[in-house]
Amino acid sequence: YKKSSPLVEKRVTFERNLRAEGLMLEKEPSLTNTDIMFVKIHVPWDTLCKYAEQMNIRMPFRCRQIKSWLPRNPMKLDKEALPDLEETDYCYTAPFSRARMHHFTINNRHTFFSNSTRSRIVHHVLQRTKYEDGKSKMGVNRLLGNGTYEAAFPPHEGGYKSRHPIKTHGAQNHRHLLYERWARWGMWYKYQPLDLIRRYFGEKIGLYFAWLGWYTGMLIPAALVGLLVFLYGFLTMDTSQVSKEICEANTTIMCPMCEENCNTWKLSDSCVYAKVTHLFDNGGTVFFAIFMAIWATVFLEFWKRRRAELTYDWDLIDWEEEEENLRPQFEAKYSRVERVNPISGKPEPFQPFTDKLSRLMVSVSAMKKIGFGILFASFDWEFVKKNWQFATSGTGVCINFMIIMSLNVVYEKVAYLLTNLEHPRTESEWENSFALKMFLFQFVNLNSSTFYIAFFLGRFAGRPGKYNKLFNRWRLEECHPSGCLIDLCLQMGVIMVLKQIWNNFMELGYPLLQNWWSRRKIKQTEREERTRGGQNVEIKVQLPQWDIDWNLQPMNAHGLVDEYLEMVLQFGFTTIFVAAFPLAPLLALLNNIIEIRLDAYKFVTQWRRPMPARATDIGIWYGILEGIGVLAVITNAFVIAITSDYIPRFVYAFRYGPCADQNAACLRGYMNSSLSVFDMGERLNVSEESRYCRYRDYRASPWSPVPYDFTLQFWHVLAARLAFIIVFEHLVFGIKSFIAYLIPDMPKSLCDRMRREKYLMQEMMYEAELEHLQKERKKNGRRYHHEWP
Repeated sequence: YKKSSPLVEKRVTFERNLRAEGLMLEKEPSLTNTDIMFVKIHVPWDTLCKYAEQMNIRMPFRCRQIKSWLPRNPMKLDKEALPDLEETDYCYTAPFSRARMHHFTINNRHTFFSNSTRSRIVHHVLQRTKYEDGKSKMGVNRLLGNGTYEAAFPPHEGGYKSRHPIKTHGAQNHRHLLYERWARWGMWYKYQPLDLIRRYFGEKIGLYFAWLGWYTGMLIPAALVGLLVFLYGFLTMDTSQVSKEICEANTTIMCPMCEENCNTWKLSDSCVYAKVTHLFDNGGTVFFAIFMAIWATVFLEFWKRRRAELTYDWDLIDWEEEEENLRPQFEAKYSRVERVNPISGKPEPFQPFTDKLSRLMVSVSAMKKIGFGILFASFDWEFVKKNWQFATSGTGVCINFMIIMSLNVVYEKVAYLLTNLEHPRTESEWENSFALKMFLFQFVNLNSSTFYIAFFLGRFAGRPGKYNKLFNRWRLEECHPSGCLIDLCLQMGVIMVLKQIWNNFMELGYPLLQNWWSRRKIKQTEREERTRGGQNVEIKVQLPQWDIDWNLQPMNAHGLVDEYLEMVLQFGFTTIFVAAFPLAPLLALLNNIIEIRLDAYKFVTQWRRPMPARATDIGIWYGILEGIGVLAVITNAFVIAITSDYIPRFVYAFRYGPCADQNAACLRGYMNSSLSVFDMGERLNVSEESRYCRYRDYRASPWSPVPYDFTLQFWHVLAARLAFIIVFEHLVFGIKSFIAYLIPDMPKSLCDRMRREKYLMQEMMYEAELEHLQKERKKNGRRYHHEWP
């Protein structure tokens, strides 16, 4: 806290009550800031045992050594070089009880409770200690909010670097061990030490890195299949019948791309466009879309199994989330309305249902208006973008990306205001509400232009001689004769790559700059120069760990929301339009390999140690991932049916193409069949040779009985598109549901282990109690025998 803080009375009362709870407090001034005073909290053994019993913390009851006969996996950590990482011991655990303390494996009182467990116990006490006389005037969070204290954090266990190699001298502490075997970039191919992460940072952060690692591992097969689909398109690019017809169409005159200052052009000019489009729009598109829909289901179902194993190994199966304290803002708003808490039986502030519903409706309506504003705002840039040039398209995407990132800052503040408007009751409710709003805002902001290109671009442009115009002035943009898929690929590829680069730079670059500036400011404190006898003598000042951590950056105010949000948005990009961009899983895999080590480096070296917290799952994010999986099936069905040329080619091959002749290619003549004729002589003074031009549509010729009317082929293609959407969605949803039914949420081996452990634990408890009673009888018998004479 600051020495100049005026809220002395609350601080004195709070610290007095902390001492009454059994904590030991020690104050020490900061060596880097004369206005800062540190309050160090120590927890005696008896206090730890008391609160460990109250919090129902499970502790090791008996351990046994597990020896594996399998050969050493080079991707796993070297256990011989890490003596502190005791993952080879399997321990049975039971809720801690002071009455049965002799049952637990207590080799050393200083290490029996891990540092994260100690921090969690201290945080439990800090959250429930009063600072004023009142029903709910308690908790360190309220004191942090009103400025009584500046920060509250557990210190790191020491430095993360050492002059001596870890293999020869061992790890100095768990932080050093995490840095050497997890956070260093050279460990990118190693498995994560999840047990050590959980032991140091708590279960909530451990689950995040477990989920991120699982997601990254599951991306490997998706990336390989996507790469094979891309390579298939690359190898067949020159032999594609459609590309060959476009490249050889030297005499096919196309209509002007604009009404002013634009001339006719040859279809062969789009040869490069056609070949690039074939890279992403080929025979493997439908297969890959089905594969990714099934992959998303398998990923989520197997994550549930992985989560079940982790919650069992981390003793979270029987853990129930503790009753949270009320948020100070909620308490201040509804302090006049009270009701009895059905769990604690104590009166507390209460938000009426009508008030909650009205605030929720205001928040939802505001989100809708902002969301539609984002969608329509993206149209303006698309109208002026010249789609037929690669350079202009790339520039447009880059500018669009800058607008997206700028709007994300605005929408974060809007989401914060709307969440506070709802007045959530607890911190977890606030975090879930804020996370959902942030996802919806950023998802719409990030994907609005992509949805426009996929489903709206060129659909309402009209035809030559009768173009649709916006406000009777601007002509709507139309797709290139080779299709709109290339624009969709460019949009996704550039935004995905730039966003990942920007996020990685901000996650690592900003903390590094901030910490460098902090070290620069305290450089004179670390090394003071004093003049003695005309000579400069340099004296090094060793800062304590709490002072070093104070100058590090605190964890994000929103906790893990930003970390999950980045990965969930990437998951959406990887699955929703994967039919148009099969390289998305590969880009996501490469990014996540970097992301894991970047986050690890940030948590271990650049951030203050966060408060350990327990959790049994990833919270609201699992429901969001399921929603993305459902949306991905629908969007990929529409992309294949509407955006790509798969259905028109399919209809032509089996209805209009020369497939009756087995020696001829089924798509021969497809390009000519997909182009209509326009008579420019109706409105322009042109020669007879250049009077007619072609455009992409299925319309009757100018000399037909009904000029420019839709042909029968148009209706066949439309019917085939609708039929494909229905069949594709029902087929994929059926496969997804069947796979989800086949995969149980908990492995059978885990169920057997749980039942086996429960049985063995009861036996061991009985044997330990019997052994304890026998020792007591022998001890008493010797004492009585000694006293009887």
